Amino acid sequence: MKKICLTVVGMYFILLHAFSQVSTKDTSTYKPKKLKLDEINLVSSYYNQTADKSAVMGGRTDSKGIGDVTDFANGIDVKFVGWDGKKRKNTLSGGIGIDYHTAASQAYVDSNGHAKNNGTRIYPTLDWSIENEKKGTEFGIGAYYSAEHNYYHSIGFNTSFSKKTHNNGEFSFKLTGYFDNIKMIKPSEFDPVDSVKSVSPSDSVVYITTASGRSEAIIYSSGGQIVSKGSRAKIPSQSRDTYTASFSFSQVINERLQGSVALDLVYQSGYLGLPFHRVYFNNGKDTIENLPSQRFKFPIGLRLNYFLGDNIILRGYYRFYIDNWGLKSHTASLEVPIKITPFFSLSPFYRYYVQTSVNYFAPYEGHSPTDQYYTSNYALAAFKSHSFGMGLRLAPPKGVLIKSLSAVEIRYGHYTQTTDLVSDIVSLNLKFK
Repeated sequence: MKKICLTVVGMYFILLHAFSQVSTKDTSTYKPKKLKLDEINLVSSYYNQTADKSAVMGGRTDSKGIGDVTDFANGIDVKFVGWDGKKRKNTLSGGIGIDYHTAASQAYVDSNGHAKNNGTRIYPTLDWSIENEKKGTEFGIGAYYSAEHNYYHSIGFNTSFSKKTHNNGEFSFKLTGYFDNIKMIKPSEFDPVDSVKSVSPSDSVVYITTASGRSEAIIYSSGGQIVSKGSRAKIPSQSRDTYTASFSFSQVINERLQGSVALDLVYQSGYLGLPFHRVYFNNGKDTIENLPSQRFKFPIGLRLNYFLGDNIILRGYYRFYIDNWGLKSHTASLEVPIKITPFFSLSPFYRYYVQTSVNYFAPYEGHSPTDQYYTSNYALAAFKSHSFGMGLRLAPPKGVLIKSLSAVEIRYGHYTQTTDLVSDIVSLNLKFK
């Protein structure tokens, strides 16, 4: 938490200087306006998880199967707004996030638990949209990048279009594509021993690969002593592509009720497992997770917002999901923002989730060597989960401490899963306008 606080404080003073130079007065008639800084969001979070049955160790429940995780995340989003000569609103948004995590299971990519157990992920984004308020249309494009040290790299692109109707409705359509490159970092017991490249009849070369993606050629003597090490070996990679078509329609039903429905069509192809996920067969031998190379996903969701008087909103949500791997799930959630004062609100929330397992899941030593596909990743198992928490929002008209800091939001959530996974997350959002 200290790391998060120092990051937020540093960014806070930078933004204070930036917004002190922005003028909000404009008494002239309409004319094209260049892009101008409109909003900045600083987001920090801390996540902590305790679990067993890690996928790296094939769902084992002993000390080697511990799946504890901690994650520190910091991000900044910046939005610029301007108007062109056709009175269209142009919005340019950019952001970057950095996560630092530790994962107990990651150490066991090496069978002795000596692999690197932490990592850093960076993920910048860039989006541009143009809105014609007179026609009620908006068009947008975006790009995304994500990388976690030497484990994987991902790029993404999207385009979207929305159109408002004459009776307070809106139709939206979005196409998204993600293109991942996954390094084939396998558990250490599957690293090859290359006797052909031995430096003498009594020496052998062993390639050791850790979760950080580092691969070294270590030369051993016949007596088991290390002769030399340090040469790098190239790690092969596999691709994974994800294409999504999203459709949504929202409608103001009356002055108190609003609703929306959303449908996604998702297609994935390529390497859909992870190379360091073990599977233990019922004969005691282990191998690497193997899953089909194609997957179709079909989620559909319904959202209803009901304004219960002037100070309470009921936000309900339901989603049904099905895919061609045999997984089905239901999600139901309710959030109730309560306005305590005109500038301060609380938002308690609860979410229930249940899913069936995929056709290819079995627990530790539950698979047969004759199975075509197999995984012991409990994210693909049957389970139920509950999450609940509280959000706090402060947004006085004169700002929080300074006028440019328009809102402060703090949110806490507690999550439990019937696979013995328990997690907590707390996040802080500072909004500058």
